[in-house]
Amino acid sequence: MPRRRLGWRRFLVLAGVVLLIAACALFMVITLGASLGAEALLIGLVAAILPVPVLVACFLWLDRYEPEPLKYLIFCFAWGAFVSTAASLTVNEFFAARFADWGLPAALTAVLVAPFIEELTKALGPILLLVFRRREWSGITDGLVYCGLSAVGFAMVENILYLGGYGYATGVDEYGPATGAQQVIAIFIVRILLFGFAHPLFTSMTGVGLGIAARTADRRVRFLAPAAGLLLAMMLHGAWNLLPTLGAAVGRPAIALFGFVGVMFPIFFAMVGVAVWVRAWEGRLTERTLPDYVRAGWLTPPEVAALGSLGRRHAARSWARRVAGDGGVRAMRGYQFAATRLALLRDGMRRGLDVKPADRERTAQEERELLDSIARYRSFFVGRDPQAPVGLWDGDRYHLRFPDGSQRAVAAPDEPVVPIPVVLTPPPVHHGYGGHPGYGVHQGHGGAPGYGGGHPGHGGHPGWYR
Repeated sequence: MPRRRLGWRRFLVLAGVVLLIAACALFMVITLGASLGAEALLIGLVAAILPVPVLVACFLWLDRYEPEPLKYLIFCFAWGAFVSTAASLTVNEFFAARFADWGLPAALTAVLVAPFIEELTKALGPILLLVFRRREWSGITDGLVYCGLSAVGFAMVENILYLGGYGYATGVDEYGPATGAQQVIAIFIVRILLFGFAHPLFTSMTGVGLGIAARTADRRVRFLAPAAGLLLAMMLHGAWNLLPTLGAAVGRPAIALFGFVGVMFPIFFAMVGVAVWVRAWEGRLTERTLPDYVRAGWLTPPEVAALGSLGRRHAARSWARRVAGDGGVRAMRGYQFAATRLALLRDGMRRGLDVKPADRERTAQEERELLDSIARYRSFFVGRDPQAPVGLWDGDRYHLRFPDGSQRAVAAPDEPVVPIPVVLTPPPVHHGYGGHPGYGVHQGHGGAPGYGGGHPGHGGHPGWYR
């Protein structure tokens, strides 16, 4: 994406965010260290970190079509781990003290206060990304990833308190180190192995709302979708905390078990199904959107077909390795990322996401740069495959040269599975935002727009097959 200059205002905002996260991290280390002691803090930290790589890998798996910048992923994780936990701990302790002064049970904090402050603060980091970096959001998938990583960071620090404090430190005080170790193992099994999905599940509701807001031009939906997702996250979190409290109050602990197994587990598996479905959305989007560029002569039908699933993308990278080695694989990965960005950009044009003239111009600039990048990546495969027939794609049909020397025009098949890597004819220039692909694209050095003056058959950029 075209980069913006780091002005003094953006620098101050960036510095403020970094300092806020660092201050909250220091606050949590001091608070947990004073509460648990160095030994319990270290044991809780080690045990709490163990599931983090697995959970992070799951969210990165969701984000394979168009991976988000690493800095934003780290920001969301750090926000949940330090800023959200610091704010939630302060607010929860304040209300727990007030409830005690009023003669009310401390368990009310977990039901009436914690779900609201924790979900709000966990979501605030991704919300800031949506406000200031909306162009980095491709939809619900990004909402799930950003909010999920914030929840994983929050759960990690919260688990330090449970494992190190309620587990090891309490056990050591009562019966010694052996009991402390046993309690750590028991809490690890119940809280992490069985119910470790809880915080990511709650915050994923907000992620869905933010993802919907990122891909709509309706101002009402932009506000209502995140608000509805956040409210649902708070309600789900509150219900989760209410189940054991209610079971203890009526003397029936089985209520909590029935609630978790009968209600929360089905919701979790349903959310997993939604996540898997939206994961493929970006792949399906390329098949729906990029044919515009095929008709304009920028892409060929097999190229679009080869972007439709992760399996096809893997096959394309295998072909690139065969004909162009490791450099070809890297170029193919870059091509696939640029093509996915192009599809998302085109989809945003159709939805009317850019309202301000400056945003529309920036979108036009990004489209030009993506088309130029795609052309450069193609250059890695020019003439590399000796099995490829000689052909030309003009945006409507193939012009193929057959072994007998004859040349005929062939229409593209309904299912573009024929291995025909072809040269592209210079696509025409079209103007106007949101119109035909190639709008606003400059004439590259007097030649084909976006192709640096390359001419088909004379150093042009052929397509590739899957």
